[in-house]
Amino acid sequence: MTTVTSSEPGSFCWIELGTSDANGARAFYTQLFGWDVAEFPMGENEGMYTIFRKGGRDVSGMYQVGPAQGGMPPNWASYVAATNVDESAEKAKSLGGNVMMPPFDVFDMGRMTFITDPQGAMLGLWQSKSHTGVGVFGESNTLCWNELQARDVEVAKQFYAALFGWRYKGSPDYTEVHIGDRGIGGIMASKAPPEVPSFWMPYFAVDDCDATFAKAQSLGASAHVHPTDIPDVGRFSVLVDPQGAAFATIQVKM
Repeated sequence: MTTVTSSEPGSFCWIELGTSDANGARAFYTQLFGWDVAEFPMGENEGMYTIFRKGGRDVSGMYQVGPAQGGMPPNWASYVAATNVDESAEKAKSLGGNVMMPPFDVFDMGRMTFITDPQGAMLGLWQSKSHTGVGVFGESNTLCWNELQARDVEVAKQFYAALFGWRYKGSPDYTEVHIGDRGIGGIMASKAPPEVPSFWMPYFAVDDCDATFAKAQSLGASAHVHPTDIPDVGRFSVLVDPQGAAFATIQVKM
């Protein structure tokens, strides 16, 4: 759809893969989506931070999970743009969420924290400085949607509406998240096992859902949801990469 130069507060602005095997994940995603790679040192004994790019525009980030993350399983984290991360973190706490770490500066790039909503879904908050977030959105092989699998959809809707001012549109089965009139994501009742907390998952736009699904499997991914039609929307699938992080692909109906 477009090159991105700024992120509206309350919108999804970045996604980031925490993985147990950065080399393996790098090989998987660059082959699957044709992404380029840039590497940046995170600090002494902190390893490298990978930024995946398409045509020179930032698509997502990646780092290798270490002891500091306390055995966190591989996952794709979603970030929402905030005008003031510290104020947003305090507001999240007042609404029943938790702040996983005090807000901190990331060099000159921005200020961030991670929160969990009242049902345990993790979400990053990003206050941009030199790095605004994704540089491309909605094109083939880039982020196009973020979806919450919620244990209680109504509780989730109340929390995020109060925190970000989100508006909603939808049916009993699916809720679209809107900023103004623009759809930015969705919320649905979680179908994960009961012990799995609510979670956010990114969707990547693809030209051919079935072909991407087959290619991902050939590269070592496992299938969670096989290619499935969504009436009047398109065709989607959910995959788990070789290290265990879940993500979705969608071929939007033209």
